[in-house]
Amino acid sequence: MLAKKTSKNQLTLPKEIIKDFPDVEYFDVTVKQSKIMLTPVKISPVGATLSGIRKKIKKLGITDTDISDAVEWARQKRQ
Repeated sequence: MLAKKTSKNQLTLPKEIIKDFPDVEYFDVTVKQSKIMLTPVKISPVGATLSGIRKKIKKLGITDTDISDAVEWARQKRQ
C-alpha cells in the first residue's frame, strides 16, 4: 500500500491499515534501518500512570535517597 507525503510533511494512513487500530489516536514514530516505524500509543492522565511510574522506578533500582539527591541538585542555584 502507498501513502503519499503532503507538502506539509503529513501522511494519511490507508483505511486497510488503520482499521486494525480503531481507538488509537497517537503513534510513536521512530526510524530503524531506514524504515519509519509507527507504534500505537495510548495517552493517559498523569494520575492514572503513577503506579506505573513507581514500578519503573523500583525496576531501575532508584532509591528514595537517589530521588532526594536529584531534587536537591535540581534546586541548587546556578551561577
